Amino acid sequence: MTDTEFSPTNSGCCAPKETSCCSGKKSGFDWKPWVLTPWSIVVVVPLLVLALDPERTVEVVSFAVRAFAGTLPYIAFAVLLIAWLKAAGAEGHISRAFEGREWQAIVMAALFGGLAPFCSCEVIPFIAGLLAVGAPLSAIMAFWLSSPLIDPPTLLITAGALGWSFAIGKAVIAVSLGLFGGVAVALAMRGGMFASPVRIGSAASGSCCGASKTTGKPVWRVWKDSERTTQFWSELKANALFLAKWLALAYVLEALLVTYVPASLIAGVVGGEGLVPIVIAAFVGMPAYLNSYVAPPLLSGLIDQGMSNGAAMSFMIAGAVSSIPAMAAVWSLVRPQVFATYLGLGLFGAIASGLIFQMIV
Repeated sequence: MTDTEFSPTNSGCCAPKETSCCSGKKSGFDWKPWVLTPWSIVVVVPLLVLALDPERTVEVVSFAVRAFAGTLPYIAFAVLLIAWLKAAGAEGHISRAFEGREWQAIVMAALFGGLAPFCSCEVIPFIAGLLAVGAPLSAIMAFWLSSPLIDPPTLLITAGALGWSFAIGKAVIAVSLGLFGGVAVALAMRGGMFASPVRIGSAASGSCCGASKTTGKPVWRVWKDSERTTQFWSELKANALFLAKWLALAYVLEALLVTYVPASLIAGVVGGEGLVPIVIAAFVGMPAYLNSYVAPPLLSGLIDQGMSNGAAMSFMIAGAVSSIPAMAAVWSLVRPQVFATYLGLGLFGAIASGLIFQMIV
């Protein structure tokens, strides 16, 4: 008996997998794929809130739904782009476009990240798309680190609440951290690291249709080829479900953090002067959810109560780079080595930024 196996890694491809009735399959209902999944948490968490704290149920659910709905346009764009590029066989073609241009790509990614209005969760669909088309991990990391930190509205809000020294400092830090992270990853790759950064089966995994066998170029009009059309719809479905489930989980976790662990409570533990509060601020700020629009007024009040400028900057940078919700989604995309590097660069950048800002301002 011959089946065709479909997954995000080979969806739409005719890759037969031999099985037989004596292949050792377990009889009965396999509950694990239905229970051990992010969707279970997405469903169970609101039910637990309903049972334990019914008055906050609407608040938690509405926050998660609004946040997810706000990210839907980015998910739709990324999923359509990934499906089209994979069905067209454009991955290798696009990755070759970066050959010999890696340093320019890092600079452009860091600068563009400073303009892109994405938080640490909203940037994930674009990271998945960049990984899928074979962009260099170094350039992706530059964009990944700089994008959540600053954008034009955040710049103005930060200036209004904390002053132009904070606003300009954060903008410079955003681009600098992106450049530093991109260069660090590029050098590590030259040393043999990150040879395979993407998790097997993630939305960024490769496809097998490939470029045209006659011209070696992508086939952009995928609708004229039945196999590529099948590939497109299979990729669209697989990647949409993949991104949707992990971002839904991210926003449910974010709703819990915002509802039960307010940023003011977290920020209140990082007062004082010197190196220790700056380090603590980075480690406390990174797992917490810190909205870039809410953080500046919050930190302004805490500075008035004695928080140092360095600790405030460290907390603001770490909180913007990542959070527990973003970490959950990132973990699903990349291998542990890349995940650890992403967190390490974010923490190092937050601490270094706090120390430098403390010395200058």
